[in-house]
Amino acid sequence: MIEPMILVVEDEPGIVDFVERGLRIQGFEVTSATDGASGLARALQEDVELVVLDMMLPKLAGAEVLSRLHAQRPDLPVIVLTARGELEDRIAGLDAGAVDYMVKPFSVAELAARVRAQLRTRSQESAQLRAGNLAIELVNRRVLIRDEPVRLSTTEFDLLLFLVQNRPQVLTRSQILRGVWGYEHDPETNIVEVYIGYLRRKLGAPNGRSPIVTVRSVGYRFDEERI
Repeated sequence: MIEPMILVVEDEPGIVDFVERGLRIQGFEVTSATDGASGLARALQEDVELVVLDMMLPKLAGAEVLSRLHAQRPDLPVIVLTARGELEDRIAGLDAGAVDYMVKPFSVAELAARVRAQLRTRSQESAQLRAGNLAIELVNRRVLIRDEPVRLSTTEFDLLLFLVQNRPQVLTRSQILRGVWGYEHDPETNIVEVYIGYLRRKLGAPNGRSPIVTVRSVGYRFDEERI
């Protein structure tokens, strides 16, 4: 199993050694940088999953590193370390994009617990299915279009998920009935057509264009280029 890679950006060698050894004992892979410029460059590499960032750094201040990371990798969690624990400093760090804040001196066991909590949150948020500008959050059962939430009923969500998971395949009415409602063929029900209509109204663009396409005499398919 590949362990999460944690980047420690800290210019005090004693603290770097303390944090590296402590996090490794807790089962994490750890790398480090001793100035802001090299820390930023390392944090932008894809294998880094969380950053532990000191605010007082040479070459590039921690606040600037945090700002640039938030702009370039907004999904990367950053836990800030600082000797300044005033409320205003904590608020400034969190407002700048940090997910958590620890004041020196600190317990490495507590730091490790906070790292695990952030990685769990990130893992849940990343359980997402994307199709064009549409995102389906599988854990929270939320749907977003261009980062704006779309309110769907439970059945509407299940139907959309089934269509997206099987794109670009054309799905027959019978396949949809079986996959979403668990029905076998039922020529008397129009439930598929009704819910396709609901979804089209909720997902359609202002010009009426919908990502759910009807294929005459066959069924329906989801076209991610239309959303």
